[in-house]
Amino acid sequence: MDLTGKTVMITGASRGIGAAAARVFAEAGAKVALVARSGDAIAELAGEIGPAAVAIPCEISRYWEVEQAVQNCLKAFGSLDILVNNAGVIEPIAPLAAADPAEWGAVIDINTKGVYHGMRAALPVMLEAGGGSILTIGSGAAHDALEGWSAYCTSKAGALMLTRSADTEYRDKGIRAISLSPGTVATQMQKTIKASGVNPVSELEWTDHIPPEWVAKALLWMCSAEADVHLGGEIRLRDEAIRRQVGVI
Repeated sequence: MDLTGKTVMITGASRGIGAAAARVFAEAGAKVALVARSGDAIAELAGEIGPAAVAIPCEISRYWEVEQAVQNCLKAFGSLDILVNNAGVIEPIAPLAAADPAEWGAVIDINTKGVYHGMRAALPVMLEAGGGSILTIGSGAAHDALEGWSAYCTSKAGALMLTRSADTEYRDKGIRAISLSPGTVATQMQKTIKASGVNPVSELEWTDHIPPEWVAKALLWMCSAEADVHLGGEIRLRDEAIRRQVGVI
């Protein structure tokens, strides 16, 4: 795909899926706004990518910071065409009766409210421009309860409903909202899950996980008309047919 002239804002861009997506979108010609709490990491990545990237430190759980991040993106590049809601956390991994309430709530603040904050800040800009794509990293955990993951499963279910809501309200106004369930990905999150020893996901080997570059390529493909059949829904990267369309197998 050629995304020359387009601007993408990626949350959680400091590592893993977010960093891989930044590189893939930049290679496709897009200008990339890198959003994350880790200012040093995104500054280093922006330096690697070059003039087509800008680092925007931001706490995704605070709406005013996300709104300012969108404004900084517009100041840097003049537009916002694609939003990738990628920022997410897994901890606390703990049973409901033992989880720290503040830590449990922080997962909702980042994984669910963070997605809402991104949509709320980006939608007025995209609607004024006549449309845009909102891509959200989902999870199979949105559909199945897993031991120790009540916060994560709940947060991802909420994020999926936000995708459906955005599609219901704005598809006819040019907004393309799609969720991507990548399966297990070789990132720091999987190391945290492995160390927990809780539920079957922690028993997987590192070689069982797909590389974050596969997810990045899927996100790029989701910006094409080929993905329009999935608007308002969830694409599952475990699906071999999807992997073939994306071009990772």
